[in-house]
Amino acid sequence: MIDRVATQILYAVTGVVLARVLSEEDFGLIGALLVFQAFASLLVDSGFAYALIQRKRPTKLDYSTVLWFNLGAATLLYLILFVCAPLIADCFQGDQRLIPLSRVMFLSLILNASAIVQTNRLMKAMDVRMVAVSNSLGLILGGVVGIVLAITGYGAWAIVWQTIVLAAGKSLVLWTSTRWRPLMRFSWSALRSYFGIGSKMMLTSFLNTVFLNIYSFFIGHSVGLASLGYYTQGDKWSKMGITSISQVLTSSFLPALSAVQDSPERFRAMVSKMNRFTSYLLFPAMLGLMAMAKPIFHTLFGDKWDPSIILFQLLLLRGIFTVLNSLYNNYLLALGHGGAIVKLEIVRDVAAVIALAVTFPFMALTMPGDPVYGLRILLWGQIAATLLTWVASFIVTVRTTGVGPWRFITDMLPYFMQTILIIPLMLLVAMPIAAPWLKLTVMAITALTLYLGGNHLFHSKIQREVLQYITGK
Repeated sequence: MIDRVATQILYAVTGVVLARVLSEEDFGLIGALLVFQAFASLLVDSGFAYALIQRKRPTKLDYSTVLWFNLGAATLLYLILFVCAPLIADCFQGDQRLIPLSRVMFLSLILNASAIVQTNRLMKAMDVRMVAVSNSLGLILGGVVGIVLAITGYGAWAIVWQTIVLAAGKSLVLWTSTRWRPLMRFSWSALRSYFGIGSKMMLTSFLNTVFLNIYSFFIGHSVGLASLGYYTQGDKWSKMGITSISQVLTSSFLPALSAVQDSPERFRAMVSKMNRFTSYLLFPAMLGLMAMAKPIFHTLFGDKWDPSIILFQLLLLRGIFTVLNSLYNNYLLALGHGGAIVKLEIVRDVAAVIALAVTFPFMALTMPGDPVYGLRILLWGQIAATLLTWVASFIVTVRTTGVGPWRFITDMLPYFMQTILIIPLMLLVAMPIAAPWLKLTVMAITALTLYLGGNHLFHSKIQREVLQYITGK
């Protein structure tokens, strides 16, 4: 939690400066490259990081083999992408600026690959202090470089070099602060032993990556880089909350769940507690950000990115179901049901493709004062697809874990209902205030006070334990 909060604060500070200085097209250029980087990063890892965490006692040879595989795959993919840079430019209306930008930015694949196993080892041991330190230092170094380059007029290159420095800084901290060093050996038998769960998780991650990035590709290819810039901003800031919560669930919950996979009673008890903890964070965070979207954007950027506000809100709404699906995947993965996760991911992607096909003809529509009208239609279709996937995932998870559907609902409903009741009050209190920063402050304080007070009044065990942990009790 501390790692994610610190990371997002640093990420936000840098993002605000860059969003104020750089243009919509600059962000559109980077958004186009991120589509290819997302798929390449996925192929570098190939799902073996999940498999290492899922296995109870991986050996040093296991870790070494996965590290050498990651580095080899990253180098090969970088060379392929280097050669294919002109083709990438052709995908986005032949913009030649993408060629040099991509050839430098994709170097981060190799740098990130060098840190995967080091991070994985610490996560497996639930010893995340240096992971947090490496993330923070990398972001500070990258942020300084990005801001300096943006202010001095380097445009999209500011984000490219921010990405390179961030990856290099994180990897350097992890390698210099830990004593583990790989064996100079590679074992095909060790790699094959992880292939079963690893291949299923890679396929799941591949389909998930398609789901998350296909929109950027179609927007940039069919609508233009300026519209992609608006979408990239809404997507980036919404992911700060969505990704943070998802990563907390994955890094903290999966090792603990894997440790009790052979004890059904303890596993069910842990599932129930994790449902409550997730709901305690998820609903106030996502719904609260949706309610505060306008003062947040106006405080940070003025009115420059107003078309991104509605996209930000819709992406947050979709993100609620994305986080819940991630939570349920943890339960299934801890029990070794990688095949079920793949099937659910296929359901989501089929639904997403159908929704995309239905809404695609409207994607480029605009209205007076609303340049993203078509993108709003696109996102409503994707929300429907994600909701359908959540229903399917919920049914499979209930059957697999042995935790009844009513138990899931009663674990999560109190926090959802509190949030729904608090948001109108928060909006009402802040309504007379004109200054965006003051409105945002009043809304946040009101919501936080009512939420903490309500949970205290109803004797929330989760809140009590969270506060006891924070205060060291």
